[in-house]
Amino acid sequence: MVDERLTAQLAPHLLLLATLRETGNVTRTAELLGVPQPTVSRRLAALSRSLGAPLTVPDGRGVRLTRAAELLAEAAERALTAVDAGARLAREEIEPASGRIVLGFLHLLGRALVPELLRGYRAHAPGARFTLVQGSRQDMLDRLTAGELDLALLAPLPEDERLESVALDEQPIVLSVPAGHRLAGRRTVRVAELADEPFVLLEPGYGLRRITDDLCAAAGFTPKVAFEGQESDTVRGLVAAGLGVALLPLFEPGTPAGVTEITLTPPASRTIGLAWRTGEPQPPAVHNFRNHVLASRRDHPA
Repeated sequence: MVDERLTAQLAPHLLLLATLRETGNVTRTAELLGVPQPTVSRRLAALSRSLGAPLTVPDGRGVRLTRAAELLAEAAERALTAVDAGARLAREEIEPASGRIVLGFLHLLGRALVPELLRGYRAHAPGARFTLVQGSRQDMLDRLTAGELDLALLAPLPEDERLESVALDEQPIVLSVPAGHRLAGRRTVRVAELADEPFVLLEPGYGLRRITDDLCAAAGFTPKVAFEGQESDTVRGLVAAGLGVALLPLFEPGTPAGVTEITLTPPASRTIGLAWRTGEPQPPAVHNFRNHVLASRRDHPA
């Protein structure tokens, strides 16, 4: 049975406990909560009495939560996340036009796709607010499943039953070589011909790294890593400097300076799509923006 009396005593202090877990310092916790330090200390003492066990132990100049307090703090964080989501749904049910959308996307998609989608949406929802988060594919997947993002633009599409996704566009993958490279005059090239080439790659966890590794594996070799980076533009710059070759999306518009792009044979591409958590109600602003993206997918190439 649920101890309703204990729950009622604990509930007002959930934010305090979650904050203390993050800071490990009573003074800093008081500052973040906007209350005097003695108030925090009194509340901790009261909470300890209600639980029947100590909540903190000294740890250097700060404090550390006991195991029992850690378990309670973890539950507090989950509860506060749920309450925050509920409050957001309630606020935006009243004012959906001014709702906030937390959108995650791969670095390269910030050049054209994301600005186009935001510009199109803001044309009919000028009060919409966006928080934009960039990172690797794995970072976006982790943040999306953890509830830190509302939507994410990814490539390749996720294979996770916790997430639903819709393809938006196919983006060609080409070989990028320095302008003076031995293959620069070719119109097409097979991936197998690159077995002895030094590669400039994105770090593991990026979608393009996975695509490169898979294409090379299918051609019977493991790419020789010369350099690893975190952004496609950095990788392309290293290629232009003559430090290796790379498999990258076709550069648009125009051709990047110092780099020659060669079509792969057979052709390769990556699928760009929009993903969100399966079966979870979305705030009206998020729902409306998602529908805008899906309706625009044929008009806004990546």
